[in-house]
Amino acid sequence: MNILKINKGKVEIRKDTGSLVRTIGNGDAVSADYNSSQTLIVITTVKGKVEIRKESGSLVRTIGNGDAVSARWNGVNIEVHTSKGKIELRKESGALIRTL
Repeated sequence: MNILKINKGKVEIRKDTGSLVRTIGNGDAVSADYNSSQTLIVITTVKGKVEIRKESGSLVRTIGNGDAVSARWNGVNIEVHTSKGKIELRKESGALIRTL
């Protein structure tokens, strides 16, 4: 199992022993979360964007409308917490399922 650590806006993928596997992102990350199989990472940026990236670091897609405070995996879906206090439940494709 790997661990995600944010260091100066970059997302570091580390082994549970602490050794660095790789660094991904553009240097503007505020939070990051693995999916259950640790194949995809959801990253929230300081600009309120939510990025889905492969473990290799390549960008899969950007989702949301730019007002995200944090995002995390909820099973196969993504919870996006917005600056307005709402929670958007989104599919991996980015499609909105519902707003809570």
